[in-house]
Amino acid sequence: MELICPEWIAPVAPDPHVLTGHAVVVDDDRIAALLPAAEARARYPGATVLELPGHLLAPGLVNLHCHAAMTLLRGAGDDLPLQRWLHDRIWPIEGRLMSPDFVFDGSLLACTEMVMSGITCFNDMYFFPEQTAAAARVIGLRAALGIVAVEFPSAYGSGAAEYLRKGLALRDTLRDDPLVSFCLAPHAPYTVSDAILEQIASLCAELGMPVHMHLHETAHEVADAVARTGERPLQRVARLGLAGPDLIAVHAVHLDVADLALIAEHRISVAHCPHSNLKLASGVAPAARLRALGINVGIGTDGAASNNRLDLLSEARTAALLAKGTSGDATAWSAADTLHAMTLAGAAALGLADRIGSIEPGKQADLIAVDLSGVDGLPVFDPVSHLVHCAGREHVREVWVAGRHVVRKRQLANADAAAQVGSVAGRSRLWHNRIREILPAGPSAIVS
Repeated sequence: MELICPEWIAPVAPDPHVLTGHAVVVDDDRIAALLPAAEARARYPGATVLELPGHLLAPGLVNLHCHAAMTLLRGAGDDLPLQRWLHDRIWPIEGRLMSPDFVFDGSLLACTEMVMSGITCFNDMYFFPEQTAAAARVIGLRAALGIVAVEFPSAYGSGAAEYLRKGLALRDTLRDDPLVSFCLAPHAPYTVSDAILEQIASLCAELGMPVHMHLHETAHEVADAVARTGERPLQRVARLGLAGPDLIAVHAVHLDVADLALIAEHRISVAHCPHSNLKLASGVAPAARLRALGINVGIGTDGAASNNRLDLLSEARTAALLAKGTSGDATAWSAADTLHAMTLAGAAALGLADRIGSIEPGKQADLIAVDLSGVDGLPVFDPVSHLVHCAGREHVREVWVAGRHVVRKRQLANADAAAQVGSVAGRSRLWHNRIREILPAGPSAIVS
């Protein structure tokens, strides 16, 4: 049993107010109690005590959308709009290099970057999800794995039907892993047929799994859908039975009044990925409007190939600033709202709100301690404001996942995990050289 005694605690729920002079009691994988520190010491005299003066203890961050393995493609497709980025860079590279080793190595680098940034749970969409699971297991990270569906063959399989079969089989294999959950993950309306989307809707209803899908990411996507089918993508998704509280609409940038009404009516969640949307010039999601309509909005990093960081704190600050700037309302996306978005909102979208996302007794002990004692953060009037608008991932000092101390004093706590990460980091040069051979020549290509 461990008593964590920080200077401040931001429980998020049921009461969002910051606590001082309190302790969190961790027993095995769960939060046993949240109570005044003096009372905790008296009640649990044999517990290990971790004093964290100048630190804010918060729930672990939930990355609601990423492609973990794409860390190996970081910087390989910069300064391109989405369709050129996909067709000219990402898909050709993946077509040549996709393999279990590629996914494991990229995912292990990603999991390390994420956990060092305070991310304790990530929602992934990629091929060979068993390798992503293996990488997450090395680090001790919680993973929501996407059962991917896309209508083209790859080294992973022949197409959407086979991808679904393999993903569902993996779900059965990992059913008892407490740190793994699954989402159905059709890539996007423009890469998945009606038949497959209807099958996914049936699986969602039968198995109670969330559906994780790129939607309304670019103006081109929406205009092309209307030209081809006469329907906006969200209309089509709703017609095929996928609109509902189990759907996570990733990006949701280009929304008209009817789209907003549909999302609100069906209680669809949104994964807001501002950095990726800005970098690809896709636009800015109407995040302030979404929250004003009561829509559940979490935050995602997207993949490192389009961001290029897996840094949810940085992402959240940009989300808050964009919401204020685009709405003309300085009260939009307060610091407390933003912390909720990157914790409990993401957990709720994944169907995990009863387990993670807030510091409440009975929940899993997914926690982060952020050091606010440095000269770059003094004085501290509002620690949650500091977390959102002042702190960076370099201030994340301690991380727990399911009660296991996975980051201690800004180092991976497990020496074997650190050694394995070192080996993969060494191999990254080989991936770099292979990718560089595939990149087109020209002014935007990587040069020596």
